[in-house]
Amino acid sequence: MTPTTTIGIDIGSGAVKSVLFRTTGGKPEWLAKRCERIRRRDPMTLAQEGRDGVLADAGLAPGDIDYVATTGEGENVKFATGHFYSMTTHARGGVFLNPDARAVVDIGALNGRAIYVDERGKVLSYKMTSQCASGSGQFLENIARYLGVAVEEIGPLSQSSTNPEKVSSICAVLAETDVINMVSRGIATTDILKGIHLSMASRIVKLLKVTGVKEGTALLTGGLALDTGLLAAIQEEMVNEKVTVTAVNHPDSIYAGAVGAALWGAFRHAKLQELQQKAAA
Repeated sequence: MTPTTTIGIDIGSGAVKSVLFRTTGGKPEWLAKRCERIRRRDPMTLAQEGRDGVLADAGLAPGDIDYVATTGEGENVKFATGHFYSMTTHARGGVFLNPDARAVVDIGALNGRAIYVDERGKVLSYKMTSQCASGSGQFLENIARYLGVAVEEIGPLSQSSTNPEKVSSICAVLAETDVINMVSRGIATTDILKGIHLSMASRIVKLLKVTGVKEGTALLTGGLALDTGLLAAIQEEMVNEKVTVTAVNHPDSIYAGAVGAALWGAFRHAKLQELQQKAAA
């Protein structure tokens, strides 16, 4: 059986993720991955660098690739074969990373969404936050910068809090004002961060409840998936809200969209091959 080699590229608001897969007989094998923070650089250039990087890592050439699939903000990537909606790619990638997942919670730089999925990664329902919400990666990064905290320190500091101060504002601008007021009142950085995490977790758990998922595992994906403080806050809020879903993350959670794009690319390539064979018969 001839293998299908695909690249998935997920252009987000904060980073460009690229993965390379080889699928044989319906069984996917992950060959390479790259992730580059955008940091004011051109996402299209980073997409090309990501493609070239995973090809180099696997010892392959562009001509060896059957399908280049983009997702997120990648619809204008010139060398792409096709583009997939990010909700479907996160759903498919999430189930690949954790086959027990029956919900995928994508927490990106600008917004968050909860996606209820079946065992194949098909989207059953979803709910999304607004782009101005304070439950986003960009908001948390802004607050960390204001507090003088490195991004990788946010989770551990949040988990050491003993008296969290919740942020009530949904609007990110007003929430930042809340934080400034907390600092002026002498609230500890750990308690501010834990309060932000609890506020974000509250909105995320409410999104999950609206999707209709009742049990199983919810996999966190996106840029904030590996924030241990946020994961702990979501788990805490699940208990408070009596939601019988287990929130988890995965070391490769940030690649979920790119993985889903590569896998959908392999599926679409196979279907196109079938149509061509029927047409030629």
